[in-house]
Amino acid sequence: MKTIGMIGGTSWESTSHYYSELNEGVKARLGGLHSAKLLLWSVDFAEIEELQSQGDWARAAEIFVDIARRLEAAGADSILIAANTMHIVAQAVAKAVSIPVLHIGDATAKAVHASNIKKVLLLGTRYTLEHPFLRNHLEQLGLEIVIPASEDILTVNDVIYEELCLGVVTEPSREKLLSIILRNENKGIEGVILGCTELAMILEQQHVNLPIFDTTSIHVQYALDASLSSEGS
Repeated sequence: MKTIGMIGGTSWESTSHYYSELNEGVKARLGGLHSAKLLLWSVDFAEIEELQSQGDWARAAEIFVDIARRLEAAGADSILIAANTMHIVAQAVAKAVSIPVLHIGDATAKAVHASNIKKVLLLGTRYTLEHPFLRNHLEQLGLEIVIPASEDILTVNDVIYEELCLGVVTEPSREKLLSIILRNENKGIEGVILGCTELAMILEQQHVNLPIFDTTSIHVQYALDASLSSEGS
């Protein structure tokens, strides 16, 4: 088993799901008392969110690059950025280390293609939806990405930062998200990407008629494949 170097804390709510699912995944695949080999660096989300709101992605990249280098020096075999939004700095991180960065976009595109689906609605923070880093990555891998209307982007963003990141899940907010999905069905979408790792806290397959793609679970399985692969060992 290879060691995963995970950068978490953005937010710790979703990072806890990553940690739990990684360990459950190793247990399911290997059995017995096996658990995931992990090095976790958890940031103070308040500091990162301030940089996000200021648009200071250069400083955010410096922080994540420094963490990735420390994780590599500590023995990590790969880097896992446990968030969609912070993949805005993934390219900078990948250039700074000699170990692979397990990109959430690669994992998600693979999962969507496996379902024989191409046109999907992308939900996420306003940073993920207003900046092209994830959308372009997915489109380069053959998907057709639909982005919600501007007012709906703000609604999703508010649910994420004002509720889900604080561990709050409410039925009215779930209904808001479901309404956004319904408004985009006439655009011919075949599925919905939960492009924020907190969104799986409030939306599950039982709530949505179309297939949903939970990037947290998808990213976890992708990381497990890398960690448990015999290639390069």
